Amino acid sequence: CPVVLAPVNSSVAMPPPADIVKVAIEWPGAYPKLMEIDQKKPLSSIIKEVCDGWSLANHDQFALQHADSSNFYITEKNRNEIKNGAILRLTTSPAQNAQQLHERIQSSSMDAKLEALKDLANYSRDVTFAQEFINLDGISLLTQMVESGTERYQKLQKIMKPCFGDMLSFTLTAFVELMDHGIVSWDTFSVAFIKKIASYVNKFASDISILQRSLAILESMVLNSHDLYQKVAQEITIGQLIPHLQGTDQEIQTYTIAVINALFLKAPDDKRQEMANILAQKQLRSIILTHVIRAQRAINNEMAHQLYVLQVLTFNLLEDRMMTKMDPQDQAQRDIIFELRRIAFDAESEPNNSSGSMEKRKSMYTRDYKKLGFINHVNPAMDFTQTPPGMLALDNMLYFAKHHQDAYIRIVLENSSREDKHECPFGRSSIELTKMLCEILKVGELRKLTC
Repeated sequence: CPVVLAPVNSSVAMPPPADIVKVAIEWPGAYPKLMEIDQKKPLSSIIKEVCDGWSLANHDQFALQHADSSNFYITEKNRNEIKNGAILRLTTSPAQNAQQLHERIQSSSMDAKLEALKDLANYSRDVTFAQEFINLDGISLLTQMVESGTERYQKLQKIMKPCFGDMLSFTLTAFVELMDHGIVSWDTFSVAFIKKIASYVNKFASDISILQRSLAILESMVLNSHDLYQKVAQEITIGQLIPHLQGTDQEIQTYTIAVINALFLKAPDDKRQEMANILAQKQLRSIILTHVIRAQRAINNEMAHQLYVLQVLTFNLLEDRMMTKMDPQDQAQRDIIFELRRIAFDAESEPNNSSGSMEKRKSMYTRDYKKLGFINHVNPAMDFTQTPPGMLALDNMLYFAKHHQDAYIRIVLENSSREDKHECPFGRSSIELTKMLCEILKVGELRKLTC
């Protein structure tokens, strides 16, 4: 049979060009406009075309933004993210909007000021707007409002406390959003501003939004500036932070641990152990177990991460001891081994042991060190020259012997009388257990951003 070739159908619809995006554009009081945007054309000419369609002059004072909850401005950098079917909005330009809000937040009307700060907090999430507002020295304006706010509205607080609380909350929110873009250096802030933010951690503890923003600002200050770390560390204590972990709001608990982590992370090496001791005295571990880990709610990802960071920072304090070899010539270190022997055996030793000959005492010590389960019975200091676990193993052994003395003596005596194949020598076992725990707990490993 002959093969019949079908004629080419020239009317088959071709796919739209890749550079053409079909969108709807809104303008208050008008029907949405359906149009095709040519991504090869300059954005300014597209905005002019939209303005001309609604007979709007001064097109350079307008811009396009996404009509979703983000309200982000469309720029030459991000315009390729526009998808077919997107709904856009024609609005005032970022520069115009920033100028208007800069003026509105300085209004003498409390209601107008509050509404302006609410809008500012929303718009500041957009880096395009943020850049324009920062160019107007907007950060300085906000910090001045924070520094003088409490005094300026002291009388109003009594009659308009909810309004003042909302104003401060929106001011701090806008500040956090603007600073998160990384446009302005954290090194520029005054001690007065730091003191004010630190005071809010106690003063507005019942206002969740103000407390959360204040903690977020303190964390960023500590992490982003060495000078600010020192100033914040002078203004805020662990004792002031602990109560916020005992509440029920997990977001506040998360930010509180984040601030503790930041202070821990930026503290000089010689101060970290001191800080860890304070955390131990304040029973931080017990508080976290009771109010966070065993609370009747699931732990979210951010809280899990902050707890992980706290674990890494505290476990890594052990790295120095873990990597320190014992010096067999160091008498202070050798005295620790003597103390282990004394606690285990002095109760059963003869009172006049010390008066025996040197040879007799050496023989007795060798026997005792064997019972303690060391590999090197003559010079057990040699058992602690491997790193890891180094001196950390000896620290653990001494802690156990002193704080759990009965259990320690029982373990040593029981194992010294067992057959070789059933023995669990205290010395060797302690060294291996310490080494294993260091591996499991990843002592000395750098913290990861996603764990």
